Amino acid sequence: MPVYCITGTNRSIGLEFVRQLVQSSDNTIIAGVRSLDSDLGDLKSLTSASPSAHILQLDVGSSSSIQEFAKAAAGLLKENGGDKKIDFLLNSAGVNIGSAQNSLNLVAEDVHSQITINVLGPAQLTASLLEAKLLSSDVRILNMTSGLASSQLSTENRPNKCTGYSISKAGLNMLSIHQADHLKAHLPGVVVVVMDPGWVKTRMGGNGAHLEPEESVGSIVNVLQGLKTEDNGGFFHYTGKRLPW
Repeated sequence: MPVYCITGTNRSIGLEFVRQLVQSSDNTIIAGVRSLDSDLGDLKSLTSASPSAHILQLDVGSSSSIQEFAKAAAGLLKENGGDKKIDFLLNSAGVNIGSAQNSLNLVAEDVHSQITINVLGPAQLTASLLEAKLLSSDVRILNMTSGLASSQLSTENRPNKCTGYSISKAGLNMLSIHQADHLKAHLPGVVVVVMDPGWVKTRMGGNGAHLEPEESVGSIVNVLQGLKTEDNGGFFHYTGKRLPW
């Protein structure tokens, strides 16, 4: 009975992960949301039908919130089996602020916010869950990135866009390579990957997106469940194709 820990589940891709994973009663789901006071109607309607799905507050932009989440998750898993560990950590929460900004007019505060949430959030959450001994020895960790984080693809695509977001996601890619190395000493079977979900029809994706969330997430779940140890540190498209750094 695998345990999935998912961030950013109040909407978009995070919500779609819950929608698909809750279909199996074998799955235990820990759904993290930035605020319990936000509109959680869709998420609550999904989790209310499953006794193994739980909503916990998690603001990945706040170190204290991450620490409190780890404590709450530890208590939750203890109540629901005692020896359960997180088998899949899906870092899907993220922000794209000031998407019209380019390298010549970046707003420092916007870039800082994106790095805090998109890079430091997954870094601190993973470290906190490791310290709390909540990650299974062969945990699969997904850090949701973007094709915009690829240096090679960015040199081929014109015009470049979402500069601050691209910088933060490139940082997430590098973080993931380091996590893939550093976590092996603690979790021998760990596999850390970054994955581009495609251009998905979400609030972040905007009106031009062409990919439905259910198609992207369904494929991502299949790829995650088929990961092998040699995939540790890989950069994947949602279809399973490897992408250039």
